[in-house]
Amino acid sequence: MMLRRWQYGLLSVGMVALLGILSASGGWLGRVGAQESQTHYLPANADTVHWGYFSQAIAPKLTVNSGDTITVETLTHHANDDAARMVAGDAGAESVYAWTADFKAVDRRGAGSIDPAVYTKGAGEGAGVHILTGPIYINGAEPGDVLEVQILDVKPRPSGNPDYSGRTFGSNAAAWWGFHYNDLIEEPKPREVITIYELDATESEDYATALYSYRWVPQSDPYGVVHEVIDYPGVPVDHSTVDENFEVLEGVQIPVRPHFGVIGLAPAETDIVDSIPPSYFGGNIDNWRIGEGATMYYPVAVEGALLSLGDPHAAQGDSELAGTAIETSLTGTIKVTVHKQSELSGTVLEDLYYPLLETDDEYVVHGFSYANYLEELGESAQQDIYGQSSVDKAMRDAFRKMRHFLMTTQGMSEDEAITLMSVAADFGITQVVDGNWGVHGILKKSILPPNV
Repeated sequence: MMLRRWQYGLLSVGMVALLGILSASGGWLGRVGAQESQTHYLPANADTVHWGYFSQAIAPKLTVNSGDTITVETLTHHANDDAARMVAGDAGAESVYAWTADFKAVDRRGAGSIDPAVYTKGAGEGAGVHILTGPIYINGAEPGDVLEVQILDVKPRPSGNPDYSGRTFGSNAAAWWGFHYNDLIEEPKPREVITIYELDATESEDYATALYSYRWVPQSDPYGVVHEVIDYPGVPVDHSTVDENFEVLEGVQIPVRPHFGVIGLAPAETDIVDSIPPSYFGGNIDNWRIGEGATMYYPVAVEGALLSLGDPHAAQGDSELAGTAIETSLTGTIKVTVHKQSELSGTVLEDLYYPLLETDDEYVVHGFSYANYLEELGESAQQDIYGQSSVDKAMRDAFRKMRHFLMTTQGMSEDEAITLMSVAADFGITQVVDGNWGVHGILKKSILPPNV
């Protein structure tokens, strides 16, 4: 096995843990982690985030054991839509967003080239946009295992600006990648519109309200590159150039349901993977149900799993039609558990090859236009996926995964699985904006036989 340099340092720690588990139990436990569980805190700053991509080559920012609990800060990649409310006074956000004519704290923003002779908009070229905290290395996680991520708590990140104490803000971009963009009926068209939302950071209110909106106009970044549209993450908006409309959605209250648009593991296929299209490793699933009280299960593709979190949302509807949710910054507390491949038989995780969501009442499978686009579309997968997605393909993948779940974990025949899906499962459009479009299938636990 070829180890990366950072893994040599982890090897001795991992071997100590391994020997301890083996000597105590005579072998691997179904849930790795005979050690006493620990708690950790992972802040979001320029040293702990990677912007716009997943990679097995990134040195972990934290190493934990199975059963440990981690509080993770996450930042929205849309904070510069209103930097006064979402960046100013927040040391972590300021460190990530720092960008002047002479300095850029997080240079690579996306999975594209970082060769100045090649890129035209900025390092990474915006092929991937999300600020991801991590990765987190989980001792004992190996390819073929399943990583359980239990979301214990999700809280809004208060504005760091004392002028907005006790409030949290978020941005919704109705952008060029939205489903609506080429189907507008009012002038001017096409157009991109930013709506800034406000919510209560103390959580005494359970709704968000629109504060104001503005139409995107060309913006010059600190390097002097002009951005005609929203084509590179983190471009600061000069508010002297936009017309702010404070008469927007008056009297409308948006239910707040904080969740993470992106929770994912490092894929095995290649080192640098665009954060936008979701896949078997999770990533940008954009399902509003992945919030407090939910548990996600992911197939592990690389040693240590290399878990990252980001794309925090205050609220989103199924489809995420205009391109984004209410993009805000959140802090979540999660518990991670490794389920060893040898112990999965006879459980709901048997032969799991896709991201599975579990709540108190439901199982939710996630289908995509391509179950594993990196493998299915070949060398140019990260470019081709954006022109090949459809709801039809995603629905077929969701059907196949629900059929697999029922036949494999519930012992049903194919005929039984198909009739049950038709009469009792709810399929919905997760998102139509993330390159690899998504359909989810929801199955109520109450309809399944007891004690399975």
